[in-house]
Amino acid sequence: MPRVKNGPATRARRKKILKMAKGYVGSRSRQFKKAKETVTRALKYAFRDRRARKRDFRGLWIQRINAAVRAEGMCYSRFIDGLIKAGVEVDRKMLAELTVNEPAAFAKLVELAKEHAGAAAA
Repeated sequence: MPRVKNGPATRARRKKILKMAKGYVGSRSRQFKKAKETVTRALKYAFRDRRARKRDFRGLWIQRINAAVRAEGMCYSRFIDGLIKAGVEVDRKMLAELTVNEPAAFAKLVELAKEHAGAAAA
């Protein structure tokens, strides 16, 4: 039987990696072995950080909401508790948007949360 080398598939696989390594400096963009190491690491970080981005943004939204709520004379945890008891189902992303773009509407939500948080405590 003749020997099978599968050259076209190997070349395609290498070209794919080198194409992904375009823009890397020096041998990382030219030599297959170096490019493969670098691309593999880059893909690993990209996978991890797509998930980390969601955590980072949630933290940012909470900080923005907390700052706006404290300006209204309330703390974040009591505000969220009051919204839950009032039956308001607005997520933290939208609350953070309201703090920046619609301060009047956010102030009404704070008043609503104060009423319901106070009613449960009394």
